Amino acid sequence: MSDNKAQFIRWQVPEYRVPHRGRQWYMGAGLIVFLMIFFCFFALKQWHLVFLGTSSNFLFALFIIITIIIMIINESRPALMIPIELGPEGVKIGSRFYDYDAIKNFVVLYKPKQSLKSLYFEFKGSMQPRITVPLRHLDALTIRNFLARYLDENLERTEMPLSERLTKLLKL
Repeated sequence: MSDNKAQFIRWQVPEYRVPHRGRQWYMGAGLIVFLMIFFCFFALKQWHLVFLGTSSNFLFALFIIITIIIMIINESRPALMIPIELGPEGVKIGSRFYDYDAIKNFVVLYKPKQSLKSLYFEFKGSMQPRITVPLRHLDALTIRNFLARYLDENLERTEMPLSERLTKLLKL
């Protein structure tokens, strides 16, 4: 392997995880959406339905409808493959480059029994969200050793973040 290739680790990941959703999930989601839209226009007062009229929450109903349309569009197209590149200067995810100076720390979580093999980057700026990158076929120890040369490792995080656990549980 040439010296240039040893300085970079490259792989591809899907743009987003596509969860398997059964018929029950769609029926439950449909019921929840129906109830949310219904209660945008009606309220329960002393166990009687009352039409809210001009006090209806039209904006929330519109938000729910737009969210459903976006979910349907996303589900109808396959996830794009995004190239990931770890190098001596920083991390490149798709067309975006993140300098190591902007990254606070990283975590590599590998738990085969939970089907978890992911790389997490936390940024110094509070406005930048955490980035999760699936490791797929790569060796987790190789990635950890490579990044440890450039970044601090967060040894306190041993579990998947709550937001990801909820997303996986709710199949979103």
